[in-house]
Amino acid sequence: MNREEFITKLQHALAGGMSAGQVAEHVRYYREYIDSEIRRGKTEAEVLAQLGDPRLLARSIVDAGKRAGTAYGSDYEYDEEVAGEVRDDGRGRTGSVQRVMLPGWLVMLIIVVIAVVVIGLVSSLLYIFAPVIIAVLIVTLVVRLIRDKK
Repeated sequence: MNREEFITKLQHALAGGMSAGQVAEHVRYYREYIDSEIRRGKTEAEVLAQLGDPRLLARSIVDAGKRAGTAYGSDYEYDEEVAGEVRDDGRGRTGSVQRVMLPGWLVMLIIVVIAVVVIGLVSSLLYIFAPVIIAVLIVTLVVRLIRDKK
């Protein structure tokens, strides 16, 4: 079996257990993984033998997602290194793009930290400007009271 046959069988086996987007994500990962291992010096046959039967691999992926209760969203992560892609920018230059998948708990932690920092900055600004704001409000109230009495 060659790489394309492996990917096709994996894709068909995954299609029964998850959405098309999730299937595409896993297929992309295994394409990149195979390419990465080949660049490291392994033959295609060695990499495919290491991965085993694509149907069994797909069943393991689907079962692991069900056991973990994972919807294969932002908290799904891979332990393997993801190889960089080479992209052409349309002007004849190419560059390497590295994709990083963060675990869901880390994304939530980052969001919470950012929220705490923003709330801290806003409260610090209010603390600094509160006397000025209160003074302006008192002066405005006194001016309105004086105008109303006339």
